[in-house]
Formats: sequence, C-alpha cells, structure tokens
Amino acid sequence: MIDFPLYITAWSSLILGALLLFLAYRVSSERRSKHIVLGDNADKITIKKIRGHGNATEQIPMALILLGLVEYLQGGTYALIIAIVLIAGRLMHATYFSFDGTHWRFRFYGMMLTYIAQLLALLALLRALVF
Repeated sequence: MIDFPLYITAWSSLILGALLLFLAYRVSSERRSKHIVLGDNADKITIKKIRGHGNATEQIPMALILLGLVEYLQGGTYALIIAIVLIAGRLMHATYFSFDGTHWRFRFYGMMLTYIAQLLALLALLRALVF
C-alpha cells in the first residue's frame, strides 16, 4: 500500500468518479435508445438525465478540491465527516435523476447534503487558514 496523505479524498474521488461515469452512461443510453444524436429532443426523461449528469459535473469537482484541502490541512476526522455527507448527498441526487418515478425528496435532500458538505468544508478550511 502506498502512503498517500489524502486517503479519504482519494476514496471519495473513486466513488464519485464512478458515479459520474454511471450518470454519463445513463445519458448516452437514453440518447441511443431514443435515437437522439444531439441535445434532448425536448424529451422530459432525457432532459432529466442530462441535468442530473450536468449537476454532478458542476458540484463534484469543487467539493473534492475542498475535501482534499480540508484533509490535508485539518486531518482525517473532518474530511471523513464531509466525505460521508457529500457522497450520501450525491448518491441521493443521482438516484432521483437516474430512475424514473423516484420521489422528488431524493433530489431535495441530495442537494441539501451536498450544500452542507461544501459548507462544512469551507468552514473547516477557513478554520485551518485563520486559526
């Protein structure tokens, strides 16, 4: 095993990277099954899957950067809590956007957990830089 200082961030990146790949695959499969070459053809299910993937690509990179900085500057305890909240949030959000008929609360609470994880990371980072 390699001694790697950002072990929690590495595992989180592995999990969330796999999630991003899954979401991208869901969009590609949807487009292929409906013979959509570009865009969404104003199909609500296709739009939903595209936005689910888009939101993940918007939220995950910054969250992982913040997580890595927190783990490096504050240590594993803060990072582990943030990682668990972030991954739970992203999995809930992805569930709503990937599977038809999923209750909207998955989206709502998924985003709330994502925001909470990022806020915790920002506060931990501020604490590390100021105090």
